[in-house]
Amino acid sequence: MVAAPDGRVVVSTDLLIEGRHFRRDWSSGYDVGRKAAAQNLADVAAMGATPTSIVVGLGMPPDLSAEWLDALTDGFRDECALVGASVVGGDVTRCDLVVLGVTALGDLGGRAPVTRSGARPGDKVAVAGRLGFAAAGLALLGSGLAPERLPEGSPLLEAVAAHRRPRPPYAMGPAAALLGATAMLDVSDGLVQDVGHVAEASGVRVELDPEAFAVAEPVALAAEELGADPLEWILTGGEDHALAAAFPADAELPEEWRVVGRVVAGQGVVVGGRAVERGGWDHFR
Repeated sequence: MVAAPDGRVVVSTDLLIEGRHFRRDWSSGYDVGRKAAAQNLADVAAMGATPTSIVVGLGMPPDLSAEWLDALTDGFRDECALVGASVVGGDVTRCDLVVLGVTALGDLGGRAPVTRSGARPGDKVAVAGRLGFAAAGLALLGSGLAPERLPEGSPLLEAVAAHRRPRPPYAMGPAAALLGATAMLDVSDGLVQDVGHVAEASGVRVELDPEAFAVAEPVALAAEELGADPLEWILTGGEDHALAAAFPADAELPEEWRVVGRVVAGQGVVVGGRAVERGGWDHFR
C-alpha cells in the first residue's frame, strides 16, 4: 500500500526497450536501473510533486545473468533513495529483449499540480539542470569511442556518464511550484520539442534565446571531437531530464533556474527569431 497524504496521487509511466532506449554493451545493469527510475521520478517532480515510489514491470530473456539483474535492482534502489522513494512492487515475464515498464507515484503535499497548460503571454521560460550532456555522450558512444581508453578525469567521461545516468534536479520541481510556476515538464525528448508541448497545451508561443545557453566544457569538447554544433545538442538533445518551466515575469528565481526565453501570444516555438516546427526525439521516427 502507498500512502497519499493529501488524498491525490501524481502518476507517470515510461517504457524502456533494449536497443531502442539503451544498449547493454554501453550501459551496465546498474546504469539502466538508475536511468529507468530517473526518467520517471523526473516526470513526477515536473508536476510539482515529491516522488514516493515506483512499480517496475520487467521482461527479460532467460539467459540474462543474475549479476546484471542484481545491478539493475541496485540502480533502482539508489536512484529512488535520492528522493526518499522506494520500489513497492512489479512483475516479471520472459521476453526476447530486456523491456522495462516503470510507473512512478508522487505526493503533491497539498499543492495544485503544475501541468503543461498554464503558461500565459508575459511569462518567462527558465530551465533547471543540464542540457546537451546526454546527447553528447550518446554521440560519443555512437562514434565508436571507447570510454575506458580516455584518461581519468576527462570531461568527455562526464558526457558519457550523463547518457548512462541522468541527473534530474528533483528538488527544483516542488520548489518551482512554490515559486508560482504556471507550466512545467522535464526535458526528455529535447528542449525545443518539449517546450513545444507546453506551447500547444497552453495555446501560446514560446520564444527561446540561443544566446541564453551556456555550453558546458564536456559538451563543447565532445562537439569539437565530433565536429558537431553543441547548441544543437542543447536545444534538441534529450534524456538529461532537466526541468523547463514558465513563471510569471515578476517571479524571483534562485540561481538554479536560468531564464532562456519567454511566452508570447501565438503558437509554436521560435528560436532566435526563427520558427522551429520540431526538434528532438520522436518515438515513431
